Amino acid sequence: MKSFSRSVTLGISGASGAQYSLRLLQCLLAADCRVYLMISRAAQVVINTETDVALPQSFAEQTTFLQQHFQPREGQLVLLDREDWFSPVASGSSSPASMVICPASGGTLSAIACGASNNLIERAADVALKERRQLIVVPREAPYSEIHLENMLKLTRMGAVVIPASPGFYHKPQGMNDLIDFVVARILDQLGIDQTIMPRWGE
Repeated sequence: MKSFSRSVTLGISGASGAQYSLRLLQCLLAADCRVYLMISRAAQVVINTETDVALPQSFAEQTTFLQQHFQPREGQLVLLDREDWFSPVASGSSSPASMVICPASGGTLSAIACGASNNLIERAADVALKERRQLIVVPREAPYSEIHLENMLKLTRMGAVVIPASPGFYHKPQGMNDLIDFVVARILDQLGIDQTIMPRWGE
């Protein structure tokens, strides 16, 4: 079987903005990436509240549902349990070179900034930082408190890239999907993945 173009870790935490993460996942799979996916408990609630995706509660049912919904090729989409400490993303010896947390809740930002590693999303981010690998966090909060801003500054100084879920309007969006694609396109640009869903400035 043909190998994948690259591997990316995607963590979905419980901030508003589930549409961004689902669209990003779709684009990563379309770009022939292997995706290690983690969904927090709070993210399950947000996905079911904000989108038409009815994500089941149990891990086994989620795996089946996601395979049927996104139709990845064999081995392309790997859903990881929240405490799967033996998964590739939990160790610097085998974790992918890039990780995205989209959306990133304030609690997740705080945990990563202080190295809490209470669940697999936090541990995978900790691995990315300690190994000096690419970590992209996409906070979706308004307004930001001093705590949020301090944590984003700490993560930036550690080498992470902060991309707020703040779509621009210079591309004259025609609807909700255009606003979602604006943010997702910026994430793909940071990952170095070719994208055609949104033109760059000047194109």
